[in-house]
Amino acid sequence: MKASAQQVLHTGLQTFRIDLTGAGKRFNRDWIFRGMHYTFTSGNAYAVTGPNGSGKSTLLQCIAAAIQSNEGTIEYRLNDTVISHEEVFKHVAIVAPYLEVIEEMTATEFLAFHASFKPLLAAVSIPQIIAEIGLAAAAHKQIRFYSSGMKQRVKMAQAIFSAVPVLLLDEPCTNLDLSGYELYHALIAKYCGDKLIIVSSNDKNEYNFCKEVISIADYKNPVNTTV
Repeated sequence: MKASAQQVLHTGLQTFRIDLTGAGKRFNRDWIFRGMHYTFTSGNAYAVTGPNGSGKSTLLQCIAAAIQSNEGTIEYRLNDTVISHEEVFKHVAIVAPYLEVIEEMTATEFLAFHASFKPLLAAVSIPQIIAEIGLAAAAHKQIRFYSSGMKQRVKMAQAIFSAVPVLLLDEPCTNLDLSGYELYHALIAKYCGDKLIIVSSNDKNEYNFCKEVISIADYKNPVNTTV
């Protein structure tokens, strides 16, 4: 499902660039990836693919500066100005299976809480967001009463509607039905055209809008230190 040209929102977000130079990550003696040279830029969507357990999520966490790489460098630029790893979290929103919502809150409360430390897009109000993700009738129910698919819609909303230039999506359609997949693609098309998007997935339906596809298997060889 694609949004029409009239529906696309130009958010005016700052530009962002991520440069990996010889980056590698290992756990004990096992290299998860190594010798990775890659540049990610705003306005583009990338997919990281590979079977379960291959290290896609680990790579995404390194890119998010949530964990450190063991070799090489990962550099971040906001409007061409280098920023520190400690500042990266301010500019990144993530959807991932290991990140949970606060189930004692309602969807309205959760999005308001999220917005208190990571602002949402100014052009869309919280009631509008909840309506867009199809949860208007359940807006004032505690999230613990939601189905797994409804919870995933809330997870998507807090990331996609965050006013940040980088969107990292780790298996973003987990627990979603067909209508959820369609919603996911519609939201990406409408609100994320100028963002830097990286999707980690082995489901092509989650990343078929990405122009560049990276196989984590290409970076498994410990002697592969160049591209």
